[in-house]
Amino acid sequence: MPARAEHMRLPVSWMLAVCCAAAALAGCGSSGSSGPDVLTAPIKVVRTTDGTVAYRELGSGPALLLIMGADASMDGWPPSFVDALAAHHEVVVFDNAGVGRTSAVAAPGSLSITAMTSQTSALISALRLGRPAVLGWSMGGMIAQDLAVSHPAQVSRLILAATAVGTGKAVPLPPFATVPGVNSEQLTAEAFPKNQAAAVTAYLNTIQQYPGFYEESAAAFHAQYLAAERWLAGQDAAGHLAGDIRVPTLVAGGTLDQFIVAANARLLASSVPGAKLLLFPDAGHAFLFQDAATFTRDVEAFMG
Repeated sequence: MPARAEHMRLPVSWMLAVCCAAAALAGCGSSGSSGPDVLTAPIKVVRTTDGTVAYRELGSGPALLLIMGADASMDGWPPSFVDALAAHHEVVVFDNAGVGRTSAVAAPGSLSITAMTSQTSALISALRLGRPAVLGWSMGGMIAQDLAVSHPAQVSRLILAATAVGTGKAVPLPPFATVPGVNSEQLTAEAFPKNQAAAVTAYLNTIQQYPGFYEESAAAFHAQYLAAERWLAGQDAAGHLAGDIRVPTLVAGGTLDQFIVAANARLLASSVPGAKLLLFPDAGHAFLFQDAATFTRDVEAFMG
């Protein structure tokens, strides 16, 4: 059985929560202005064997690739969160297929986790990252699992946040996420517990600091959501091979996640040999931003 740890939180008033949420997002990054700053890192575009991919890179040290989930561009990573990781790593963030300036890899309705994994592998090769550690959030965690299975020589460690195994045994995604008219701010609010309104506001404020902040289109989100559904249903071959993953793996999630429930984190951790499991109480799908300071410390400890 994987090890399990839970981070306890103390109740605070709503006004204090506003200050704490803002401080958590602002304070988990580098301590000085001379440190890594993703807000000043330009968007670059590299040509790969699977089309062009837009990305940012910053920091120095062992490479760490961050794979975004559905309903966001790379601007969905809070700047201070990226900066904190870049204090000790060369961090690369990028746009998934069909988002921003990254090429689409499939026709609408036929996008798959496997296709996005192939493009991610091509990015690693094009940037000569070697064997980076990979942190995937939500759908990005599905891509990260596939990468470790299909391209094991390109992954040194896995951090799987708020995601699920693709065997067909995981709890499916909630149907309300596909209702027409659901906007990104509404989806963001659903990614935090109802008592964490301050964390929602802090998250939205901090990501909008990116110059030229942009999101993905509704069409791209719909395609990604369907791809994630197929993964959870066991329709991607790599989803059945979590037991073949042979790199150190950290699985983390929020106990109040409404999109990918905590039971899925437990199932995933039990499916990957030797995986370590961390569950964050009173935290949702965006637990890694809600409890950013704690989670980034956990990642650093795991990375060694």
